[in-house]
Amino acid sequence: MAELSFERLYQFFSKVPSIQESRIDAHGTDGKDAWWFKFQIDNEHPLAWQTVQELGHVLNYLSTNERLPTQFFPVSPPPYMNGGPKEFLAWVIQCNHPDFTPDIVCDWLEARLPTPVEDESQWNISTNLTELDQLTAKELDELIPPTH
Repeated sequence: MAELSFERLYQFFSKVPSIQESRIDAHGTDGKDAWWFKFQIDNEHPLAWQTVQELGHVLNYLSTNERLPTQFFPVSPPPYMNGGPKEFLAWVIQCNHPDFTPDIVCDWLEARLPTPVEDESQWNISTNLTELDQLTAKELDELIPPTH
């Protein structure tokens, strides 16, 4: 496995309002084909669950036919030995494809998460589907981020 750089992914997650730099725990590789990136989401942040949903959508379920070679999931030590989710629940992005680098994952996230990612107001999207029926085609085009 070629030397991987996690710098762009690290900088990107440092800007996500519910994560920030202090909540990025670690990253690494298995030395063969897989790499991982571990972080915590501030579960008291108002955008915490939206962050989980956005990341889960892009990294796990962007398309039902052609999924990315990534997995996004929670990890935790035994709660009965350590404590609750505020201190010990973490999240991992894992990739088992040697050519799908952290930079490529960053490209996918930058293209599909709210822009600019650090602007909390951009994360405040409506999830009321009846409102979508009332939007014009131009307004819908503005809601859908461009693909790269």
